[in-house]
Amino acid sequence: MTGPSTLLLLDTSVVLHVVRGDAVAKRMDQAYNLRGRAERPLISVVTVGEGRSFAIQRGWGSAKVETLDRLLHEFVVVDINNAAVLDKYAQIDAQMKKNGRALGKNDVWIAATAAVTGALLLTNDKDFAPLDPLFLAHAYVDPNSD
Repeated sequence: MTGPSTLLLLDTSVVLHVVRGDAVAKRMDQAYNLRGRAERPLISVVTVGEGRSFAIQRGWGSAKVETLDRLLHEFVVVDINNAAVLDKYAQIDAQMKKNGRALGKNDVWIAATAAVTGALLLTNDKDFAPLDPLFLAHAYVDPNSD
């Protein structure tokens, strides 16, 4: 668990659960107080693109897309176009390839953003585990557990 002052960076999977308002989102909000924290959670700009792409792929209606857009504005969007994130991306990507592990390119960007900001990466994706603690700290919330 994290304290109320722990800076969070939300993975795209977390944001999508929050948009849906499902049981997973409720569990995460109860454990991490996602929308009531003193420090607003961070998201990578990559999450904005992934969320919008997901909405198109799933054929979300305008009301749900508006919900997504409102939610995205509640978080602090971190740009990846800065030297620190670019360098961290290269380090993480090289390390994953060296170890023969696959990590999607968007996940590498999100991980690099979390690493540079020093935020705890909150995710529903186990793929980030090999990066902890070498590059970042993460908290995995299993979307299939109660």
